[in-house]
Amino acid sequence: MKKIIFLLIAFSTTYSIGQTNYKITYTKSSNGSVIENQDLVVVFSSEKESILTSENILKGKATFPYEQSWIKGMNYFQVANLKANQTIFTKDSTSISKQSFEFSNEKRQIQGFVCKKAKTIINSNTIELWYTTDVKVKGAPTILGQNLGLVLEMVRNGNFVVTATKVEKVKQIPSLNIQEKSKKTIDLITYRDLLWKSRFTTISVFKEEIINFSDASKSNDSILRFANGTIILRKIKFPEIAKGSQVFVDLTEQSNGDAYDRTGSVFMIPMDKKTSFLDGLNNGAKTLPIFENGNGKQYQGIVADENYSPLLELMRFFTPFGIKQYNHIQLKNKTWEEQVNYRQDISELTSAFSGKEIYLGIFVGNYDKGGHKVSMNITIHPEENGVAKSTTAVPLFNTTNVMEMAGQEYGTLFNSEKGLTLTFTLNKDLKKARLRYITTGHGGWENGDEFVPKKNTIYLDEKEAFHFTPWREDCGSYRLYNPASGNFPNGLSSSDYSRSNWCPGMVTNPVYIDLGELKAGIHTLQVKIPQGAPEGTSFSAWNVSGVLIGE
Repeated sequence: MKKIIFLLIAFSTTYSIGQTNYKITYTKSSNGSVIENQDLVVVFSSEKESILTSENILKGKATFPYEQSWIKGMNYFQVANLKANQTIFTKDSTSISKQSFEFSNEKRQIQGFVCKKAKTIINSNTIELWYTTDVKVKGAPTILGQNLGLVLEMVRNGNFVVTATKVEKVKQIPSLNIQEKSKKTIDLITYRDLLWKSRFTTISVFKEEIINFSDASKSNDSILRFANGTIILRKIKFPEIAKGSQVFVDLTEQSNGDAYDRTGSVFMIPMDKKTSFLDGLNNGAKTLPIFENGNGKQYQGIVADENYSPLLELMRFFTPFGIKQYNHIQLKNKTWEEQVNYRQDISELTSAFSGKEIYLGIFVGNYDKGGHKVSMNITIHPEENGVAKSTTAVPLFNTTNVMEMAGQEYGTLFNSEKGLTLTFTLNKDLKKARLRYITTGHGGWENGDEFVPKKNTIYLDEKEAFHFTPWREDCGSYRLYNPASGNFPNGLSSSDYSRSNWCPGMVTNPVYIDLGELKAGIHTLQVKIPQGAPEGTSFSAWNVSGVLIGE
């Protein structure tokens, strides 16, 4: 964030002749302790107006965005500096007059002034205000209580306190010059939205892109399409991301014709080795490194080796049955949702893309010419004094056949006792090592692994590190996303049924497996799942991905 350079950016001064002006400095405390490194609240008050600002703004040390307020009578102006050259204003003429309080006979002294107590409840929070009428000015450290008198202390729920630590007379108070600019104000909701969005960085990756199955799906200058349109890809330049920042994937999906629940994956293509998944997209799945475990099949590009890194999966998601496109299907007391909003924290993977130019992609397996419509953003949220969740992220395996429509084999390798086995080499010791593991079972018939709980076991260096049975029993919670879901004689719809770690219309969250401290050198990792046997032309498969993270 940039700092303001000159105080004149924020303020000019107003000389108030013949009246007394006050400057009140407030300190915030929580649970009886003063909050460290805080930006002190500062209020300037006269008989006619008050200014609500902060110590950092006054000293020219505030970082963008920052906000100040000007109160005159019942008019409450808010001013937000989003950037050095971008300021927004809003005016509120009703909030102060609508405030109501319960008054008490209690009195106490604060900074030498006799104060009375008023109490109110805001959004289930009990707020106590201690105010004085000993002086002819009004003001407060927030909008609350501006018309009571001079508020010298605010207590929220008994444990958060904003209290005046200095009250001094001054010759003049600063002015925000709202008078000249008030005609340019925007509505309060727009103001709040712009202020909120200015607090983080948004990277727009895809906007209303179609992911379908059609020979007509072609790439353009910005969006690459592969596997008959079931994969979209775009190169994105990431800024340097500050240590400890929070990073999220936000994705929305609507049916554009396809009525079924489909596997979706948001991924990045590592380009750190001789061969990458992009080579497979351009030249065919068979050009990717082959994994074999003795079951007679070849699996393309699913495990890391010294010359290849598999796809790094950021988010696994599942489309519902026909949201939006099939909302015309009517059921009593069902009002269908218009889109699915998926959100995933990927902060622990920051080291893989911070300051780099990378390929980001989305895969949705489907067979429909209309397919699905998706939009996706990455948001980066700075965190003061944040601690990085990891400093390295190494993709080890990913059996999701993203190139399904271009010949990549399904993840049926777990029908072998060997399962998925790989070796990896660490050049340095890795502290606090964890495996970020995503797993979902597939095979949509009665005895298929989609509907049968199966134990997943992970071995590190031939010793069991972790096991669990991935299963979701809350799929009925997503019924309003699924207008085209089939309804059965037993009163359930297809989207109600419990599944192997996924539901139609939701994200599958990673499981984090603690691996302790890994020494430099060669290690082996194995994933074993008792995969079900084929039944006729139907078969089970498991989509599992693993990323090694640590410090």
